[in-house]
Amino acid sequence: MRSFAGIFVSLLLASCSAPEEAPAPQPVPVRTVTIGSEAIPNVIELPGRVEPVREAEVRARVTGIVQERLYEEGTDVREGQPLFRIDPRELQAGSAQIQASLERARATEANARAVVERYRPLVAENAISGQEYDAAVAAAREASANVAQIRAQLDAASLQLGYTTVRAPISGRAGRAQVTEGALVSQVEGTLLTEIEQISPVYVSFAQSASEVLAVRRAIAAGELELGEDERVEVRLTFSDGTEYPIPGYIDFLDFSVDQETGTVELRAEFPNPSGLLLPGEFVRAKIYAGQVSSGIAVPQRAVTVNENGGSVFVVDRQGTAALRQVELGATVNGRWVIESGLRPGDVVIVSNLQKIRPGVPVTRADVPTGRTAPTPASRTSANKGQ
Repeated sequence: MRSFAGIFVSLLLASCSAPEEAPAPQPVPVRTVTIGSEAIPNVIELPGRVEPVREAEVRARVTGIVQERLYEEGTDVREGQPLFRIDPRELQAGSAQIQASLERARATEANARAVVERYRPLVAENAISGQEYDAAVAAAREASANVAQIRAQLDAASLQLGYTTVRAPISGRAGRAQVTEGALVSQVEGTLLTEIEQISPVYVSFAQSASEVLAVRRAIAAGELELGEDERVEVRLTFSDGTEYPIPGYIDFLDFSVDQETGTVELRAEFPNPSGLLLPGEFVRAKIYAGQVSSGIAVPQRAVTVNENGGSVFVVDRQGTAALRQVELGATVNGRWVIESGLRPGDVVIVSNLQKIRPGVPVTRADVPTGRTAPTPASRTSANKGQ
C-alpha cells in the first residue's frame, strides 16, 4: 500500500508540473537575391492579329460562263498568271462585227478623201462652186471621225475579250475558288472569283489604349524610358500554344488618332514570313520592346507565385524570417518577372525552398552567390549568435 501511495503521489506531482516549452523551429535554408534597380526592357504585351501585306479580290470584269479554273487552290501564284477562263465566243463575235464596221468606215473615208482631191483643182478653175467643195471636205472629216470612233469601239471590245482570261493582279497565295465551271458571272455585279493574299512578309496589328500610349510618351520625355539609337521598336510573337515565333518584327505604323468607340490607338508591325507560319486572321500574343526603363526591378520567375490578385514573393525581413509580399507584375523578360510595384531596392527575395516556407518562419541563406545577393543584417546577427 505504501508503494502504491508513493507512485500515486509521484504521478500527481508530475501532472501538476509546468509543461515544457515547444522547441523553436529550425531555420529553413534558402537562396536569395537582393533587389537592385537596373536598366530593363520596357515590354508591352498586347494581343494582335495577323494580316496580309497586300490583299486583292479577283472579280469578273465581263459577263459570261466560266469554262475552266486554271490554278490550284491554296497555292502561290505570280502576278499576271491566268486563274480562270470565261467563254469568249460571244465577245469574239461582237468584236468581229465591229471589225467589219471599221472596214466599211475606212472605205467610206477613202472615197470621201478621193472626192475632195478631185474637187480641189475644179474649185480653183471655178468649175464647181465653193459650197460643193466645202461639203466634200466636211464629208471626208465626218468619215475620218467615224473611223476613229469605230476603232475605239474595237479597242474596247479587244480589252473586254482579254478579260475573259482572268489573271492574278498581284503575287501571293490564291484562296478557294468562289465559282466553278459552268457558273454565270456578271460584270455588273462584279462576281467574286477568288482572293489573293500576300503573306511574305505579313503585318500584325494591335490596339493599345490611348492612356498607355500617353504614358509611354511622357516617360520618354522625362528620360525614364530610353529608346535605341535607331529608335526601331522590336516586337516578338507568341502563338496560341505558347511557342514563340523565331523571327522578330518591327513597328512600322502608329496611328495618330484615337478610335472613338474603343479609346485605343492602332499600331502595326511587319514580320518576315519565309516559311508561311504566320497565317492571315490568326491571333497571336505580342511583346513590344519599347525602349528600356532606366531604373527597373525584375526578379527570377521561380521566386513569384502568381495568384488572382497579381503575384506574391517571400522576402527576408529584419528578424531573419520569411514575410509574404504582394507585388504587381509586369511582363516576363529573359526568364524574369518585371515588378511594377511592391518591391524596392535593397529587399531580399527568396528564390528556393518556397514550398517549405510560411510567413514568420526563420530562414538562413544557404549560399551567397556573387553579384546581386549579399548577406542581410539579420542573417549576420544570427550567425554571430550561433558562434
